[in-house]
Amino acid sequence: MPITNQRAADHPFLRHMYGDAYFPDHIVDRGRAILVRLCERIEAERPSDLAALYALTQAATEEFNGLDEEFGAAGSGIETVGREWIAEDFFFVASAYGFADADVEELIANRDW
Repeated sequence: MPITNQRAADHPFLRHMYGDAYFPDHIVDRGRAILVRLCERIEAERPSDLAALYALTQAATEEFNGLDEEFGAAGSGIETVGREWIAEDFFFVASAYGFADADVEELIANRDW
């Protein structure tokens, strides 16, 4: 299902990671897909409050937890800079869907990276 929110549809998810050779593009592609699926879930489920949004973002964070292992196997990893870039995109998604008051740490509270 294509994203209908134009801000989200036009957003270059993880663009900084693509621009850094430390992060293999084929794994960054998987991270981008996680964020796109998050947008699709938000559009399908239409969370009515922050608690419902956090449930969706934390499910996506679990997917990133697994992705960190793939980065590690490729000689990379979700380290400080990568964490910040991913967190920025989670906050972007929250804001794009009307949750500008979301706490970025709560969005990714269950992260292992």
